[in-house]
Amino acid sequence: MPQPRQRAPFVPQIRLYQDWLRDTHGLSFTDYHALWNWSVTDLNTFWQSIWDYNDLQSPTPHGAALASNVMPGAEWFPGAQVNHARQVLRHADAAHAAGLPAIVSENEAGRKRELSWPELRRQVASLALHLQGQGVQPGDRVAAYLPNIPETIVALLACASVGAIWSVCAPDMGTSAVLDRFAQIEPKVLIAINGMRWAGRDLDRSDVVRTLRAGLPSVEHVIGLHYLPGADTLADATPYAEATGREDAATTSFEPLWLPFDHPLWIVYSSGTTGLPKPIVHSHGGIITVSAAAALNTDIGCSYAPNSFGERFFWYSSTGWIMWNFQASGLLSGTTCVLYDGSASGSKAAPDWTTLWRFAARNRVSFLGVGAAFYSGCMKAGVDLSRCGDLSAVRALGTTGSPLPPDVQRWGTQQFRAIASTPAQQDIWWFNISGGTDFAGGFIAGTPELPQRPGVMQARMMGAAVQAWDEAGNAVRGQVGELVCTQPIPSMPLCFWNDEGNQRYLASYFETYPPGHGRKPGGGDLPPEAGSVWRHGDWLQIGDENGEGEWCTIFGRSDTTINRHGLRMGTSEIYKAVESQPEILEALVVDLEYLGRDSYMPLFVVLREGRELTDGLKQRINDAIRRSLSPRFVPNEILAVPEIPHTLSGKKQELPIKKLLLGQAVDKVINREAMSNPGALQWFIDFAAQRNVHPA
Repeated sequence: MPQPRQRAPFVPQIRLYQDWLRDTHGLSFTDYHALWNWSVTDLNTFWQSIWDYNDLQSPTPHGAALASNVMPGAEWFPGAQVNHARQVLRHADAAHAAGLPAIVSENEAGRKRELSWPELRRQVASLALHLQGQGVQPGDRVAAYLPNIPETIVALLACASVGAIWSVCAPDMGTSAVLDRFAQIEPKVLIAINGMRWAGRDLDRSDVVRTLRAGLPSVEHVIGLHYLPGADTLADATPYAEATGREDAATTSFEPLWLPFDHPLWIVYSSGTTGLPKPIVHSHGGIITVSAAAALNTDIGCSYAPNSFGERFFWYSSTGWIMWNFQASGLLSGTTCVLYDGSASGSKAAPDWTTLWRFAARNRVSFLGVGAAFYSGCMKAGVDLSRCGDLSAVRALGTTGSPLPPDVQRWGTQQFRAIASTPAQQDIWWFNISGGTDFAGGFIAGTPELPQRPGVMQARMMGAAVQAWDEAGNAVRGQVGELVCTQPIPSMPLCFWNDEGNQRYLASYFETYPPGHGRKPGGGDLPPEAGSVWRHGDWLQIGDENGEGEWCTIFGRSDTTINRHGLRMGTSEIYKAVESQPEILEALVVDLEYLGRDSYMPLFVVLREGRELTDGLKQRINDAIRRSLSPRFVPNEILAVPEIPHTLSGKKQELPIKKLLLGQAVDKVINREAMSNPGALQWFIDFAAQRNVHPA
């Protein structure tokens, strides 16, 4: 493979790309906005340039980068063959990676490991050969119940190598939530961990794994990772060490299979407000190309070496969050991937918000990404970065998951100015982004070359034709609107697994705005009610209050999906846990996340006659949510209400109540004549007035 393009310190990757466009295509742009505008209007040339610039390989030629501009259903790079694992593992033979680790990791118990590029390739080959030996074929699903550790990345790449479809759930998720996901995709193989250490506690997961095996009759083979000392060894499972320890793996001629561009790579899950979690299928080619484009905005790449440790990319994440996939995709560009398995803030008994900072200092992290809530927690805890070790390698701070309050960004910038050892740290670059599990990418991002403003994002990401639309489907600036994408992106889902007629897929993103808005859908066997514009479900403002500039601000979710510290969960999954309590007749939950304020999630419950909302009942409700879902979805407050507002058809009025509690006028958010019990509104009107809950 070609050598990486060398750059002087602090010359962004996107500048190298623009220099290449000028030299090879004669294209030049006055500013980033001009570059972005070209990337979303000349899609074929832009995405072909991403392919060429990154030297993506195929044994067969392909047609136009975008052969069919239809949304949904765009056809990308027809004829091309790719493999996500092949793109990663080619760095094992590259000169720029010699002597540098592919993966650096630590866990809460203090275990430190490094995995070289050749060893990563060996382990992937060994596990891939083991899977093939168990009869795994392209298209078979492999489910993983694993945390954020090197073994999980090895397993992902092994599955990709043989064309199997990968899917992972984090061990901090409740058993029911995991089964709700995995049962839908009927995995052939389960890779599971026996336990882990989290927030100062050893968590034995062997019983959970036994329950998962009993609930997944499609599983024919289990690979068990004995990770927690003292926990049970998973019976009748092939030890992970055995599956990755083949002596012939280093010398075998095994290579990842060439697969069609749109061959499924993984299934991730995004929860709607009703029904089971949505199993979203992404393709090898879509993830490879979008990750390559995103690396230019993210400014990560093996050609940047602030010191002898090389580029080290760290985004703290659970495996249940799409940011884990984003973190692992750093390997596509030959960047060292840095992992931490443990709590970011210590334990309840001994809270410690310096954990990740000290980890970053020890491991010479150059790009540090965490959910926005972490930075808020650090500021509130009074963290002093000068006491967290040598952070001189850090040149960028990533944040997503929820809006980053302006005062938190100012706090972090001041902290780095106080410890700055390089010019870049004097005004540390905040890579504030917004995207989604849905398309495994970013809509809003930035670059180091653009000016920064606390609490907002710098610009729209290349290749993402994002606009803010009002209710009539008109693009607006300087005011809050629905975030829409008017052109296809290669990583938009292939489909939802087992979604007959693409009904859930179309309903999730394309039915809000009817055909005729933005771009005609053209062609395909789509039902007439399908729209041609992707509605994402976020409130977005482009430009300042006067509509000037390209600043982008996310104002939280516009639908009722719960976005709790970066993880999304459907309200129906919360109701399932809460309403299992015998005292509870019905429940309603809303997440009142809003710009500049912490997420506030109240849970409203209707009690059976004669029952009271005691502290004991509240504790049981919270425990049920922890067990079934995750501690992240424990509500801030539980309140007893006389009734839950319903539509005439019996649906809970979640979105109107959310808007009401965000300060909007009741007559503008709900039609009482369309309610079966309009009297139920008064309690919530009074609650909003008394509590002044996050007024908009």
